[in-house]
Amino acid sequence: MRALRVESLEAPPRLVTLAPPEPGRGEVLVRIAACGLNFADLLMLRGAYQERPQLPFTLGMEASGIVEALGPGTDGPAPGTRVAAFAGQGGLAEYGCFAADRCLPLPDAMPFEEAAGFQIAYGTSHLALTSRAALAPGERLAVLGAAGGVGLTAVEIGKRMGAQVVAVARGADRLAAARAAGADHLLDAASVDLRAELKALGGVDVVYDPVGGAQGEAALAALRAGGRMLVIGFASGEMPHVALNRLLVKNIAVHGFYWGGYMALRPEILSDSLAELLAWYEAGRLAPHIGHVLELERAAEGLELLRARRATGKIVIRTAELPAPRGKA
Repeated sequence: MRALRVESLEAPPRLVTLAPPEPGRGEVLVRIAACGLNFADLLMLRGAYQERPQLPFTLGMEASGIVEALGPGTDGPAPGTRVAAFAGQGGLAEYGCFAADRCLPLPDAMPFEEAAGFQIAYGTSHLALTSRAALAPGERLAVLGAAGGVGLTAVEIGKRMGAQVVAVARGADRLAAARAAGADHLLDAASVDLRAELKALGGVDVVYDPVGGAQGEAALAALRAGGRMLVIGFASGEMPHVALNRLLVKNIAVHGFYWGGYMALRPEILSDSLAELLAWYEAGRLAPHIGHVLELERAAEGLELLRARRATGKIVIRTAELPAPRGKA
């Protein structure tokens, strides 16, 4: 099989040929159809992510495909089941072994490309906005990086939860994507005074921040009393500086949020969140935005799109042509 392997933190990953893996106890072998790229993949390439796989390893945090075989003592999902898998690594390959309890059976009509980029992006936004920020109908939500993989899902979910959504992104095309996802207000991060514009709207109740840096600081300063800030990531490469006196005086809460950490911290609410999201999907209430679908040999191009923040929505790498789901051509 082909796989994108990280052999050194000082060299780019290479597409190599390996023997297909064999599932161990509690694992399933999945023939992978597609893999979603995430900003964390870039951090992992540099050894800067909080989880550091032992070298060499296959890149790709989340993937989708069809279960081919079960390891010893593994009850399911049964061979032939269409699944999305979150494992933190191993997705950018034609086959992968994943823990059975990290494999999510898919709705019949969900394409593999949508499934490959669904769990982390939608799961992050849904659990952060519901469990951490307790976003309420009628509140104002500011989403930074609103045209990116997680940003668009935050716009979409925030709107579904009844919030007034302010989308912050760079450029007319990216802002148009945020509007299509449900944003009520659009702010171009490249040309406006973000703090002044947010304050002119009356301030915000919740900030969803996967960007960090100066944007995060400006949005934090525009929070109303009792506001909440969700720290999702630092795509800008810089961490915002938080003035603790501002948190005290305005009763502001800053919540760090790492979706993968909930597998150990609170697995039951993560499972409940994904179940609700899939129910929304099946009811037609979510419309995943896939900005690019590239073949496995172009995975490096996809990573560069992610690094340069030129993509809108998710970047998905297709690893195999598997049968389309029922109801899809």
